[in-house]
Amino acid sequence: MRTETANPVRLSDYRPSAYAIDTVDLHVALDEADTLVTATLALRRRDGTPSGAPLRLDGDELVLVQLALDGVPLPGDAYATDPDGLVLHAPPEDPFRLTIVTRLDPAANTKLMGLYRSSGTWCTQCEAEGFRRITYFLDRPDVLAVYTVRMEAPKALAPVLLSNGNRVEAGDLPDGRHYAVWHDPWPKPSYLFALVAGDLAARIDGFTTASGRPVELGIYVEHGNETRIDYAMDALKRSMRWDEEVFGREYDLDVFNIVAVSDFNMGAMENKGLNVFNDKYVLADPDVATDTDYAGIEAVIAHEYFHNWTGNRITCRDWFQLCLKEGLTVFRDQEFTSDMRSRPVKRIADVRTLRSHQFPEDGGPLAHPVRPEVYKEINNFYTATVYEKGAEVIRMLKTLVGDDAFRAGMDLYFDRHDGDAATMEDFVACFAEASGRDLSAFMHWYSQAGTPTVEIAEAYDPSARTYRLTFTQTVPPTPGQPVKQPAVIPVRFGLVGSNGADMTYASVSGAEVRDDVIALTETRHEVVFTGVSERPVPSLFRGFSAPVKPQIALTPSDLTFLMRHDGDPFNRWQAASTLAMTMLVAGSEAARSGVTPRIDPAYLDALDETIADGTLDPAFRALMLAVPGENDVAREIGENVDPDAIATAHRTLRAAIGARLETTLAHIVSEASEAGDVAYTPDAAGAGRRSLVNAALDLLAATGRMEVLEAVERRFDLATNMTDRVAALSMLVHRNAPGAEAALGRFHDRFGSVPLVVDKWLAVQATAPDPSTLDRVRGLTRHPSFSFRNPNRTRSLIGSFANLNPTQFARPDGAGFDFVADVVLLLDGTNPQVAARIVTSFRSWRSYEARRRAKAEAALKRIAGKPTLSRDVSDIVERALA
Repeated sequence: MRTETANPVRLSDYRPSAYAIDTVDLHVALDEADTLVTATLALRRRDGTPSGAPLRLDGDELVLVQLALDGVPLPGDAYATDPDGLVLHAPPEDPFRLTIVTRLDPAANTKLMGLYRSSGTWCTQCEAEGFRRITYFLDRPDVLAVYTVRMEAPKALAPVLLSNGNRVEAGDLPDGRHYAVWHDPWPKPSYLFALVAGDLAARIDGFTTASGRPVELGIYVEHGNETRIDYAMDALKRSMRWDEEVFGREYDLDVFNIVAVSDFNMGAMENKGLNVFNDKYVLADPDVATDTDYAGIEAVIAHEYFHNWTGNRITCRDWFQLCLKEGLTVFRDQEFTSDMRSRPVKRIADVRTLRSHQFPEDGGPLAHPVRPEVYKEINNFYTATVYEKGAEVIRMLKTLVGDDAFRAGMDLYFDRHDGDAATMEDFVACFAEASGRDLSAFMHWYSQAGTPTVEIAEAYDPSARTYRLTFTQTVPPTPGQPVKQPAVIPVRFGLVGSNGADMTYASVSGAEVRDDVIALTETRHEVVFTGVSERPVPSLFRGFSAPVKPQIALTPSDLTFLMRHDGDPFNRWQAASTLAMTMLVAGSEAARSGVTPRIDPAYLDALDETIADGTLDPAFRALMLAVPGENDVAREIGENVDPDAIATAHRTLRAAIGARLETTLAHIVSEASEAGDVAYTPDAAGAGRRSLVNAALDLLAATGRMEVLEAVERRFDLATNMTDRVAALSMLVHRNAPGAEAALGRFHDRFGSVPLVVDKWLAVQATAPDPSTLDRVRGLTRHPSFSFRNPNRTRSLIGSFANLNPTQFARPDGAGFDFVADVVLLLDGTNPQVAARIVTSFRSWRSYEARRRAKAEAALKRIAGKPTLSRDVSDIVERALA
């Protein structure tokens, strides 16, 4: 493998391509031994391109067989190739057709980018820069072309031939081969090209659009998985209808196909009319899928379908605008799930994900703006910042302009930019026009990295009946951005009175306030409410109205009051989480000092009261029981972090909750047992009931009482669905219960032939907080059920260990760091994308206490020292060490 180096790509250097490609005719002859790709490109010089300007096409690991200009083969001196592409020295002045023949070996493509084979199926992954691994091309998102694809393959090996658009022709060929021709009438960039050929089972269904046009829907899977695709089909049809009703977007082809493959670097890919999915986000039945899996399928199916308009019909001009399609589409899939399930529960879940994944990214060496200004490897910018924070920025925009103006802005965006490769400026301008607001300062959210901190001081004057809130925001320095501008921050609020209801007030001054939203635009705002009859308890950033870190000195009694009474479910949960976090941080320090931490009895009382309230959504009650995770506590502490001390504090608090709430928790568990067998349904109500029961049982198990662990083992053996089965198995393994090893064995005996269930078996063991876990994980890498060639297996075992097991990954002896570094170096030569994802587990290495910090740094430097390190991994490591 050659050493991969790259010059930085900068947003400021963007220029349109010198040439445009109007049509692409692909002839792909698939064969087991090798594949020939013949690409005929209709090219023309763009206005402003000098006559005779060279044409440079991108290429990666290609074997060029032939190059022809307008049907005439070119001599060798008319062009030149290098590892990164092909240059045609003197293109014609008039539009011309360039025919390129390349030879590929899909079976040897372990990078899973471009055209490769997965379990006997040929498939493609072209985002971000995979098309250049199929043929030489202007492989950039602003080159839009109409594609016609003719595929040929042995009929016995690949009876199914799929590509983008609509199928226009098919037939048999000599020697047992056959062909299909697909045409996509909508211009698209090369990253949205897709091809699938294999022996696949299918579920065919239909959908009628709002205008009455029929669409054929197909989901293709490996044989034997046909019974596990009903939920995915249902989610697809619900997504299509929702997008019509909420955003006015109707599907635009005659067919929509999804293919699930077992070897896939990503979750799924939104190729026009032919989505290719990791089978994790398609296959489900109660025996093999958890409630989390069902929810993931629903969300990802929706996400990729919604890309048809926010990503495909309107794409991004360059990869710096990645958030234009991803952040916007995450926002859309979050809204869809909120409408399908519980909006408060979904909001809490999304914020927990943001804080656990994106906040550490924003606060470390890998911080970058939602729209980066420079990159070396674009694959490394498919990040929580682009996706999750990008979605939060869209949500803030909606909060600022209001629901009606937001819908008007979206309609204007779709009408104005359909068929365009657009920018964030294009997008935001539509909302400025629709709302009449100046949104220029709002663009700071796209150009600045870092999570703003908002400090809030409060003061009540009973004689003047005024209540004052002073907001001061700071945006911390991040790599390459030492100085920041103030952000536009919407603060959704309520002033909660002693009766538990929101108070009214006569007037407010000091900032723009619309309905229940304060718009902060400067570093400091003093907001004064008049006509306030008593000192309220402020409920700020309701619904997490901005991705910031609020800091307000509310007393424990204020927080327990909000736990009981806040009308905003998110802030009710936030009050409980804030109290728990305070105890966990103090408990961590106490553990390092050998002092017994104090658990606030008022918090336990309020929690008990909330959990016992049967009128509340069970899923919400389960979230109230879930104290902040160990990684969340480490992020809150920020520096000199000792994962062992945090783990001690975490165990202590959870055991205290289990002991204090024993009666309520036991009642929840027994009530579920008395209900008997209830038919499994993956809907929000069923999932909520199971989440509450399992959360209650887990807290009872945290007390360590043997009779509870015995009850958990019985629950494991009697479970009628994978949700309860995996939950019980995790409790046994993570508590080191006497029956844990036998349960692991029984689980694998029953489900060892189902790869997606094996992933759960691996993850349960990789996340066990036990000193023996590292040796166990090493041993599992040699287990017949594990393969480093499969990204799902690798993520489940190595990714879970590195990201979800802080005490064992960050062992004081450095062995956890060294093991993960070894895996990164191993994978770097075969699948650099997966290796780069794993190495991001070191992103917070500087926050550890000195001994661990030195061990982590040494591991990173050992990775950096590999002479032939891939561009994917070297980019992450260089930024982490900078």
